[in-house]
Amino acid sequence: MSMGQNFPKQAVNSGEKMPIDPLTRAIGAAGDAYYCWNIDSDQLDWSPGAAAALGMTDRDIPVLAAELQKQIAPDDLPARAIALAGLLDDGESYACEFKIRRSDGGYEWVEERGSIERDGNGKATCFHGLMRVITAWKRREFKLEQMAYFDDLTGHLNRARLQESLDGVLANCHEDGTPAAYLLINIDRLGMLNDAYGFTIADEVIIDIGKRVEDSTRVGDIIGRVGGNQFGLILPGANDVQLRKVADQILAAARRREVNTEAGPLAVSLSLGGAVMGNDTANSRELMGRTEEALSKAKQRGRDRFVLHRASASRDASRRKSLATGDAVMRAMKDGRLTFAVQPIIDSVTGETQLYECLLRMLNEKGELIPAGLFIPVVEKLGLIRRLDIFALEMALQEMEQVNHINLAVNISGMTATDPSSLDRLLSLVHVHSGVADRLIFEITETVAMMDFEETARFANKLRDLGCRIALDDFGAGYTSYRHLKALAVDIVKIDGQFVQDLPNNRENQLFVQTLLDLAHGFNAQVVGECVETEAEAQALRDRGVKYLQGYHFGAPTLERPWNGAKLQVVSSGQND
Repeated sequence: MSMGQNFPKQAVNSGEKMPIDPLTRAIGAAGDAYYCWNIDSDQLDWSPGAAAALGMTDRDIPVLAAELQKQIAPDDLPARAIALAGLLDDGESYACEFKIRRSDGGYEWVEERGSIERDGNGKATCFHGLMRVITAWKRREFKLEQMAYFDDLTGHLNRARLQESLDGVLANCHEDGTPAAYLLINIDRLGMLNDAYGFTIADEVIIDIGKRVEDSTRVGDIIGRVGGNQFGLILPGANDVQLRKVADQILAAARRREVNTEAGPLAVSLSLGGAVMGNDTANSRELMGRTEEALSKAKQRGRDRFVLHRASASRDASRRKSLATGDAVMRAMKDGRLTFAVQPIIDSVTGETQLYECLLRMLNEKGELIPAGLFIPVVEKLGLIRRLDIFALEMALQEMEQVNHINLAVNISGMTATDPSSLDRLLSLVHVHSGVADRLIFEITETVAMMDFEETARFANKLRDLGCRIALDDFGAGYTSYRHLKALAVDIVKIDGQFVQDLPNNRENQLFVQTLLDLAHGFNAQVVGECVETEAEAQALRDRGVKYLQGYHFGAPTLERPWNGAKLQVVSSGQND
C-alpha cells in the first residue's frame, strides 16, 4: 500500500483523536496497525485494533514515540533509526523490518512502512506509519534458509555449504600459505541400525555422534553433515599432528560410552579419513577425494580407526587427471551423452534372449564412444559413481516402462550398495516404477559383496522386498563361502569369465566351474556363464547344466535396442563390459 496522501488525515495537535473512517476500519480489519506520530509533541495515535494486532493490551501500547523505541528490540534500533533519519531529511517513503515486544514479553516481527507530512515551509510535522505483523513469514523465511544452509536433523552445515566453506579455507591456504585439514567421519554400519531399530533410533545415533564430534572440535573448526552417515570437519590452521589429535579425540569420544536411545544403549564405531590441504591442493573436490580414499582404507583395515592421506606427487598428478575425467563424465550426463549399451543373456537350450545387461557408455563431444573401462574406475575413485548408478537405473526403468516385455540387469557399485542414502534413493525410484520391479535385476560383484557383507545383504534384501532380483557378478573371483551365499540369498550367480575361457580343454577350470555350480545349486540360484566367445565354451557350459549364457558368441554390447527389431551393432572392442 502506498503511504502519505492515501492515509486518512490526522490532526497533529495532541488534543485530537484519530478519526474512524472506512479506510482506518479496513486497516484494522486486515490485522494491521496504523498510527500517526505528531513529531512536535512526540504523541502516537493508533487505529482501532492496533494493540491486538501487535500482541499488546490497550494499556501497553505506547502513546509516545520514545516509549515505542523502548519496545523495539535493541539490536533492531540502529537500522530503524537510520531509515527514519533518511526519511526525515529528504525522503518520500520509508520501510523497515524489526521486532517489537508484545505484552507477554515475547516479540513479533513487523514490517513498518511510512511517509512524512510537511507544513508549508517543508518542516516535517507528522509521520504516518503502518505496521504489519510478519512473524509467520519470517519463520518460513528462516526455515527456508535453514534448509538451504543446514542439515535438518543435526543443525550442522549441509554438504553444499560445507564445501563452500572448504573452498574459502582453501583459498586462504593458497593466499597466506597457512595449513588446514579436512576430516571425514563415517558412522559404521548405520544401515544395519536402521533395519534393526528403525529410522528414529538411527537418527538418535546420528544426532548423538554429531554432538560428540562437535565437542571434540577446536574453536573455529567447521562441521557439516555430508551424507546420511557421514560428517565433514574443516580444521583451519591444522597440520597433520593436530589433525590426528582431533581424530583421536573423536574416536575416543565414540568409544567412551554407548549411544543412549529409546531402544537402549547401542555401541557405535567410527571410521575416519583425513587429509591436510595446502598450496598443492587444487580445489575442494580434490581434497574431498583424498579423504574418501583415506576413509576407504580405514574401512578396509577393520574400521574403528583413523587413516591419514599421504601425499604423493605421482598420485596427485593422477588424481588431477581423474578430476578432469570426472568433470567430463558429469558434462556428458548433463548433455545427454551418457547412455547404456545392452548385451543379451540367452537361454542355453532354446537360444532365446531372456534378459539384457545394461552397460554404461559415454560419448565424447565429437560423438566418439569412450570405453567404460576408461571412466568407470575414475568416477568410483572420485565418489561420483553413486550418481551414475542412479542415472543408469533411471534410464533402465524408463525403458522398461515403455517396453513391457524386456528384463534388464543394471550394475550397482559397492559405494552405492553400502551407502544408506543411495539405497533410499534407489528404493524410491523402484517404488515409483513398481510395475516393472519383477523385471529388474541388480548386479553386484562378488568382491564388493564380500568387502562389506552386512551392508550388501541389507541392500539386497531391501530391493528383493520390492520384487527385484539380485545377481552376484564375477562369481568365483571372491571365493564366497556357502554361508555368505545363503545369507545374501541371491537369485542369479554369474560365473566369472576367467573360468569360462578355454573351458573345454582346461581341467582346472572344469573342476572350478563344477564346484561353483554345485555351490549355486545348493541355494537354488540360477547360473549365467559369462564371457562366452566360442561354441565349444558354450557347449561345455550346457553340458554342465548352466542355464544362461552371455558373451560375444551370442551378441556384443550394442547402443541399439534389439527389442525394437534393430540389428545388433558392436560398440565394444575385445571386452564384454
